[in-house]
Parts: sequence; C-alpha cells; structure tokens
Amino acid sequence: MTRNPLITAAAVTSQPRTHVSVIADDAALLAALSRVAPAIAWNMVKPDTAIVGDVVMLDSHTARPLDVSHIAQLRARKLNVIVLVESSADAKAAVAAGARGVLMRAQCADGAAAAIAAVRNGLQVVDIGLADAWAPAPATPTRGNLTEREYQVVQLLAEGLSNKLIADRLGISDHTAKFHVNGVMVKLGASTRTEAVVAAMRQGVVKV
Repeated sequence: MTRNPLITAAAVTSQPRTHVSVIADDAALLAALSRVAPAIAWNMVKPDTAIVGDVVMLDSHTARPLDVSHIAQLRARKLNVIVLVESSADAKAAVAAGARGVLMRAQCADGAAAAIAAVRNGLQVVDIGLADAWAPAPATPTRGNLTEREYQVVQLLAEGLSNKLIADRLGISDHTAKFHVNGVMVKLGASTRTEAVVAAMRQGVVKV
C-alpha cells in the first residue's frame, strides 16, 4: 500500500481535466497545490459544501481531531478521498474509514498529482513517509520451543551441513542427527531444510 513511482503528474495531464475539491481552510495550501499541479482544477470548499468532481482532498488540520465519520460519508457517495495527515495515527484512522490515499500534509504538494492519478485508477496510496507505520514490527529473537540440541542443529543447517556432517560436528549418530533435523522442521513449520533455515532467520534464531 505505497505510492507508485510510475504514476506521475504526466498521468494526470494525459487524462481529461481533473476536478478536485479540497476541504480545507488554508489558502496557502491551495496555492501550493495549484502551483505544482496547474493541470488540475482545484476548488477549496467547506465540509458542508457540495463536492465538485470525483476526488476529494481532506485536510486533517482543518478539523481536530480527525473526523473519520466525514471520510466514511464521502466514501459512501462514491468519492475518492485523499487525506492530508500529520501523523501515522491519523493516517491509519483515515485508511480504516475508507480513504483511498493518505499524504503527509507538510509535503503533500509534491505527491498530490501522482496520488490523484493513482486513486482515479483504483489504487490506494500511502505517502512514503508513512510506509513504516504499516510495516510489521521486527520479530523478537527467540529460540521458540527448540531444545538446546535442536538449536545447535539449526545453526549447522544454516551453514549448509548435511546430516552426516551435523552428526560429526555434534558427535552423534547419523540417525540421531536426522531425528533432530526432522524435529526442527516440524517445530518451525517447514517442509524442507531450506525453509527451516529461512523460518529460523525470520524468528531471529540464526543469522547468516
């Protein structure tokens, strides 16, 4: 859910003139948008004003806190809503309410044309500055439910060792090494040795 670098202002100018209603009370904001995207017909309106066009840009700074119910109402009217936000919390709330795009308010002019082109083509846009808010938290390194011996085995699997070499390294029989390798694969939900190593790496059990 990130901004598509292939969709540029040229994508807007190649289509019929786009009408965008900007729900805001900051004339400087509208001037900045008009300056960087003159091909778009910008129209500043109040929240209770009739909307012109199929794209609405809502400035979250106009009403604090962010009125998510207003976003939902606009979406119910089949309007493409782009919200200008100042925090990742507002961005998540806007998307949850149905916004098709979220841009950081301070730099919104730079990506406005591309964002409008994207939502008109059915895409969802998230400002690159907000992308980290959607990234999953890094996994906390853990051995999970691996035994000490299985932990040793998965380290050796990560080195690419065969069952025989694992057995030699640990001073155990080939049969026991195979038993531990199978145990590691089951516990890590892997069907191959490679998948086991990848899963272990994702969990922070091993690093290569």
